[in-house]
Amino acid sequence: MLKARERIERQMSDPSLVRLHRKLSRLRSTVTMMNTGAHPDDEQNGLLAWLRLGLGMRVIIACSTRGEGGQNALGPERLGALGVVRSREMEEAARVLDADVFWLGHGPADPVHDFGFSKDGDATFGRWGEMRIVERLVRAYRMERPDIVVPTFLDVPGQHGHHRAMTRAAEAAIALAADETAFSEHFSEGLKPWSVSKYYLPAWSGGGDTYDDEVPPPDATLVIQAEGRDPATGAEYDRIGEWSRYYHASQGMGRWPKQARRSWPLHLKLSGGGSRTENTVVDGVPASLAALADFPQLPADVADGLRAADAAIAVALAAFPDRDAIIEQLVAAAGALDRVAADAPAAFQALHGHRIERKRLELDAAILEAAAIFERAFADPETIAPGGSSLLTVELSQGFAGKNVEVEPILPTGVTSTVLSRRPDLEFALAAASDAPLSDLFRPAWSALGGNGHGHIRLSAEIGGRTVFGSFDLEEPFSVSPAESLALMPEALLVPLDAERTEWPIQASIHGAQAPLSFKPVPGWSMKPGDQGWTLAATGPLMPGLVEVQPQLDGHRAFQVTPIAFQHIGRTSFRQPVSLKILSLDLKLPLGAKIGYVGGGADRVGLWLSRMGLDVTEMDAAALAGDLSRFTTIVVGIFAFGIRKDLAAATARLHRFVEDGGHLVTLYHRPSDGWNPNETPVRRIEIGSPSLRWRVTDPKADVTVLAPEHVLLAGPNRIGPDDWHGWDKERGLYFAARFDEAYEPLLAMHDVNEQPLNGALISAAIGKGRHTHTSLVLHHQMDKLVPGAFRLMANLVQPA
Repeated sequence: MLKARERIERQMSDPSLVRLHRKLSRLRSTVTMMNTGAHPDDEQNGLLAWLRLGLGMRVIIACSTRGEGGQNALGPERLGALGVVRSREMEEAARVLDADVFWLGHGPADPVHDFGFSKDGDATFGRWGEMRIVERLVRAYRMERPDIVVPTFLDVPGQHGHHRAMTRAAEAAIALAADETAFSEHFSEGLKPWSVSKYYLPAWSGGGDTYDDEVPPPDATLVIQAEGRDPATGAEYDRIGEWSRYYHASQGMGRWPKQARRSWPLHLKLSGGGSRTENTVVDGVPASLAALADFPQLPADVADGLRAADAAIAVALAAFPDRDAIIEQLVAAAGALDRVAADAPAAFQALHGHRIERKRLELDAAILEAAAIFERAFADPETIAPGGSSLLTVELSQGFAGKNVEVEPILPTGVTSTVLSRRPDLEFALAAASDAPLSDLFRPAWSALGGNGHGHIRLSAEIGGRTVFGSFDLEEPFSVSPAESLALMPEALLVPLDAERTEWPIQASIHGAQAPLSFKPVPGWSMKPGDQGWTLAATGPLMPGLVEVQPQLDGHRAFQVTPIAFQHIGRTSFRQPVSLKILSLDLKLPLGAKIGYVGGGADRVGLWLSRMGLDVTEMDAAALAGDLSRFTTIVVGIFAFGIRKDLAAATARLHRFVEDGGHLVTLYHRPSDGWNPNETPVRRIEIGSPSLRWRVTDPKADVTVLAPEHVLLAGPNRIGPDDWHGWDKERGLYFAARFDEAYEPLLAMHDVNEQPLNGALISAAIGKGRHTHTSLVLHHQMDKLVPGAFRLMANLVQPA
């Protein structure tokens, strides 16, 4: 449940009059526009702000992945947990635009997921399945019936492969969506073929620090020009676009351009009407209820109803913010559309019935907003366990009496409600069946009209002689979650094959309801309970490889529920099955190594170094300012120079540490991470840009060892071909492009049909010490328990 200050902050950031104007402005247009992209934050927010808020269109953001393969500038969430964060960021970004979200991918377990990076669409389709993503886009077109489709990126060499695949699929799906024989299984679900009227490509380059489009964009056939400012906020539309991008905080989004953008050039690639000459983006598309009245052979009373509804909406907009006048006009418009829906001929209904139905829903939502009946709804607690209970409170405004208001909770499967009281607030007792299924982590869509989440409120009220309906979200998402959360410490063990010990202590913490804990037996290992926790024991000779011991609570699969809370997205959680992973490997540690680890919160390398059995100290500001000579090696984590000011201030001391005999190891940094090529490294190292050119995305790419006898590759673990097997996602990124001659490149690698890159691992003997810089994604491989990553890291942290 939100605290008082959180409610105040929510209300301050979401003024009632702005909400009302948003609900009125969307009534002006009957056009639906869909923007396609591959990741949360791919949307062209400034353009969407103008189309939705300036022109009144319905805007849908169709996104193929949850961004789970990306990086996180905010905290430790990775993979599935990051997907939860970025999904919520996308929803809040859409809320600012008053736009809808249609998710094409459903998280890391779905074939359509964010696996990091690829350099062409074919490589992406190889992971997603081309027909799978095309079918999902066809379904989206048939469900949402967009008139206009605009991808954010071009399908050109030099662009992110996920972007290229989405643009190609978005175009391929247009013909198939209209084909009465394509994906016929859709028709049994009530869907019908749909013809997209216009398909535009962006007539701008997607180049920059990350991408590098090799060919120029297509010629602009139309330039969309944003006019004036948003009447509700007084802000320029591109500024509102940046308000929206602000919510993609995990990706470091949210900037303040000196000048707000006002124009977006587009290239009309496909036109259902055949004409490629146009003056506005809505040429050839019925853009208003009044325009629909020109439908051929439309009965006079239906045409008059459409014009009357359009006129009443215009009067309601002009009456803003007079709520009573607005309600009067909107009720009249809704009545006119009721008659249209009842009397329109079949041919009209087939082409435009969805527009009328959408406007009727939007009119009800606007009437309810103008009447200001609903205040808030919340569940306490906001999660319910199978067999558990919660209390749902719905607060209505003091002036709702006499409006015949009915409230219905819409709840997850297996959860029921019972009315406890109706005054002063409505209260419902919620009860979950003992076999209630756990809620999905990734919802398929998000609607600006409300009704989101696993639980929401359906409200009806009699206003102006008309019964109107609307859906309202709860303050915090409601879900069915396990009653218990199990955490193992450690959750993964590294066991050298020559280890003398045969037993390891394991701590198990159960949060929430208590339940008996057990472990499923695994050959070669046993788990024994004791007074201080559990003991893992090897029952036979160690064999190389990975095994998992699966815990159970009360005989059922155990889950760990991790709470997630950020101010910009509120509170949510991530749930994953628990297992104890044991990696047995041939691992030898450098003698005498005393390691200082400087992390920025973006990796877990310090933790893994400790679990390898090394002497590791996490270095805070005091340690960086103290005696560095007590360390043989200092490791700087990814992005850390851009995250930690105390580290940037200690750069000169780190250089002296190397000169005096220390070994400095820096993990990859982006050029934007406080990395000054001439000042940050001990000698000049320039990070390659755009980054697409300076990475190897194939995790199976061949690796050529340029200096096999180099001290960092020869021992204590001799790095060989097997150490490059089993890598996940990619080899490396943000490679060094140019560097001082003191540095020796140790490896070369490349993606298919590209030239070798030699900036993945470089090292230089400087003074009495050494500086080593690597752009290999070692932190991710360690998280994925790739043996070669630990063997190589053990070598890299050896004393100089």
